[in-house]
Amino acid sequence: MIARTWRGAVRTADAEAYAAYIDETGMRAYAETPGNQGAYMLTREIAGGLTEFTTLSFWDSLDAVRAFAGEDYETAVFYPEDDRYLVERDATCTHYEVASMARRV
Repeated sequence: MIARTWRGAVRTADAEAYAAYIDETGMRAYAETPGNQGAYMLTREIAGGLTEFTTLSFWDSLDAVRAFAGEDYETAVFYPEDDRYLVERDATCTHYEVASMARRV
């Protein structure tokens, strides 16, 4: 399994509107893409009156990520309204192989 993360920030005054927008566009697209096993949006207030957003999604494989994001899958996927909200953003996504460990009893 592959975890895909991305980070961006908006003005705290815009955080609720951006969360609703991202939920209706990006998160829904993630969740409905074959090979996706879940998509989450994490938020926290940071310095400068900003709210940081981190998206975290889980995929069956890098092939599933490529099917969603294309061959240049490390480049972040943006939507038209992102320019309206984002004051900081990562241009790339980070990918991690998810290693699971059996729980010891």
